[in-house]
Amino acid sequence: MYIHVGEDILVQSKDIIAIIDKQSVSSSKTIEEFLERQKHTIINLSKGSYKSVVITTKEIYFSPLASGTLKKRSNKSVIHEY
Repeated sequence: MYIHVGEDILVQSKDIIAIIDKQSVSSSKTIEEFLERQKHTIINLSKGSYKSVVITTKEIYFSPLASGTLKKRSNKSVIHEY
C-alpha cells in the first residue's frame, strides 16, 4: 500500500520506519542529531513549516501533513472492486 506524505509523493508503507511529529523532533537532541547526520537524504515537502518527519529506508521527508493524519492513512485497508 502507498501513503501520500505530501506534494505528489507516495511512499510504500512497508518502507516507512517512523513517523515523528515536529514537537518530538524539537524536544529530542538525539533525533535532531540523527537528522543532522542524514541531511543529505532529507526532502522537504512543506512550503513553510513542516508538521511531521517521515523516515523511510531510503529518504527522510519533512511533511506538511500531521503525524496523526499520516497514521490514519497507514491504517486504512485496501478495498478491491471486482
